Amino acid sequence: MPQIVTSQAELEALYGAPQGAAVIKEIDHISAHYRRFIEVSPFVVVATSGPEGLDCTPRGDPAGFVRVVDRHTVMLPDRRGNNRIDTLRNLVRDPRISLLFLIPGIGRTLRINGRAAIDADPALCASFTMEGKAPRSVIVVTAERVYTQCPKALIRSHIWDANRHLKESDLPSSGQMIQALAQDFDGETYDRQYPERLKETIY
Repeated sequence: MPQIVTSQAELEALYGAPQGAAVIKEIDHISAHYRRFIEVSPFVVVATSGPEGLDCTPRGDPAGFVRVVDRHTVMLPDRRGNNRIDTLRNLVRDPRISLLFLIPGIGRTLRINGRAAIDADPALCASFTMEGKAPRSVIVVTAERVYTQCPKALIRSHIWDANRHLKESDLPSSGQMIQALAQDFDGETYDRQYPERLKETIY
């Protein structure tokens, strides 16, 4: 029979209170060690919230693409995408944001919780130019809580173990998945043209 937890008191009785390193590691700024983690990470997951609900999206570029401005501020370029702009739509209505940084081969992750603004200043955007293309905007994050997370989840998942990695052919292709939702969609052509389209639109 389900035993649904519905209060903070029930949660605390079930799990107990965090202590030791779990508490000490959370700070309100970007320390020198935390800065190093951010600067060598090529990948971050961005979580935002809006009236329609939550959004979580991956962002990646060469290591250092998230710029640490000072102890309280990081910036990340909004690279070319599919113009859904779910993250940006959320931020103009609710500035709360969470970033989860990953580094290939490293089990630990780093989290920043804070508030963000969207800056479309041409000079700032130009400073994030890659392959001759500047982003249309830059997400400026003010950090409020910063901390590392232990490697248990990544160890359990074996995410960096190449022996457990699947091949693309082990899963339905993007074209096949979209065609299953819209029968008049030409999934085969979509998949065939995607490699060239990716080269043309990566930045």
